[in-house]
Amino acid sequence: MTPAPSGPAPPISAEDVALIVLAKAPVPGRVKTRLCPPCSPEEAAEVALAALSDTLATVARLPARRHVLALDGRDGGWVPPPFEVIGQRGGGLDERLAGAFEDVGGPAVLVGMDTPHATPQLVARSVERLCDGGVDAVLGPAVDGGFWLVGLRRSRPELFHGVPMSSERTGSEQLRRLTSEGLTVAVTDALDDIDTFDRAHRAAARAPGLLFASAVRRIGALSGVV
Repeated sequence: MTPAPSGPAPPISAEDVALIVLAKAPVPGRVKTRLCPPCSPEEAAEVALAALSDTLATVARLPARRHVLALDGRDGGWVPPPFEVIGQRGGGLDERLAGAFEDVGGPAVLVGMDTPHATPQLVARSVERLCDGGVDAVLGPAVDGGFWLVGLRRSRPELFHGVPMSSERTGSEQLRRLTSEGLTVAVTDALDDIDTFDRAHRAAARAPGLLFASAVRRIGALSGVV
């Protein structure tokens, strides 16, 4: 384990923080499979691409030391500037989170692709909290028990190893791991993810102008769900 630093954290600004988007390439049959049914694998991939595009557009608007897409899969030509693409490393999600922070370094804030309705203002507030000299980490909980955002002042990949992922306890267990290592954690707003079509529909209703929302409305109308 890397020992926690002693003394007050040095001041940082948003321009010192790297922004990471963790995502899967939107390939039918490999992404957003819990949207099926009512979606077909191709429709689920369409929703995933729209959600990822919205997320990348949001993060691209914010100042950062680096804008990084940590991608599981191949870039299909839909990655906008100023993003650089790195491959994900590891097997489970805990290892892939650790690998992204290790490769990018700190300070960094990581956002998943499952909350395209996260606004630039909300992500920016999370970055601002990390810049607070009294804060070592930020965590954005998801309504289903996971988390949609996590940030660290210092790159400490071991903070993710062994945390149970994809469960209703993931967020609370990750928070427990951070605090047990002596980190002061700022908890941000909770958001619904889009792992099921019902959740996707709710998120689309809250942010109707997104590409993601348009895809959900179209697919829902075709399937008779909305």
